[in-house]
Amino acid sequence: MERLPKIGIPIIIVAIILIIVLAKSAVTIGSGQAGVLYKTFDNGVVTDQPPLGEGFHVVAPWNKVIVYEVRQQELFEKMRVLSSNGLEIQIDASVWYEPIYNDLGHLHQSVGENYLQRVIQPAIRSAARSVVGRYTPEQLYSSKRDAIQDEIYIETKKILEKQYVQLNQVLVRDVTLPDTIKQAIERKLKQEQESLEYEFRLVTAQKEAEKVIIDAKGKAESNRILSASLTDKILQDKGIEATIKLAESPNSKVVVIGSGDSGLPIILGNQ
Repeated sequence: MERLPKIGIPIIIVAIILIIVLAKSAVTIGSGQAGVLYKTFDNGVVTDQPPLGEGFHVVAPWNKVIVYEVRQQELFEKMRVLSSNGLEIQIDASVWYEPIYNDLGHLHQSVGENYLQRVIQPAIRSAARSVVGRYTPEQLYSSKRDAIQDEIYIETKKILEKQYVQLNQVLVRDVTLPDTIKQAIERKLKQEQESLEYEFRLVTAQKEAEKVIIDAKGKAESNRILSASLTDKILQDKGIEATIKLAESPNSKVVVIGSGDSGLPIILGNQ
């Protein structure tokens, strides 16, 4: 009985040591995360194996695990850049990015945990300056927003090509010009719109006038042909046909008195 406490104390100490070792060795990787293993006594960062995935892992207590977010993330940037004529333009853009999963060890070794500030932000700013510098404020304000968005994405992607980072999308949310430039552009666009409307009205009026002239010419030609074809004999025959039809009508009482011009009868009737 007296020996039990003496035997129990070492066991308790060993158990405590084991608990401490396990606590330091146990690593839990959360959802949307991955871990880079650093081996203290074996070449440091592990780059020839996939990173540690989600869930529970046990590693040697003298090694370390650096946890990274591997889901798509968003960077919102407000950038002041110069247009082709030297005017300052503000670009508001969102950048969607994520680290390349299987290259996470290389990313940690070459860039580090703050890769957003070290490579992504400089890349997007450099690309934005380069692209916006090709356009005038008017082009940026009116018609080229989609174009600069695509070009910024392409140039940023080239810069990040060997940085172990995947660029998913660049979205230009807003292009802000100085108020004086914006107002001048709006006035110009309004004048251009009014000019286009005036030209449209002129073209429409001209087409209407041409239509009237064509119709008039057609009627004149028709009357000329009709007049040339109406001889006295034809008119007399038409008069006879009309007289016969009227005489045969049950709704009329016809009285023929003498004769009219061209030998046609004079018809009185209906009541």
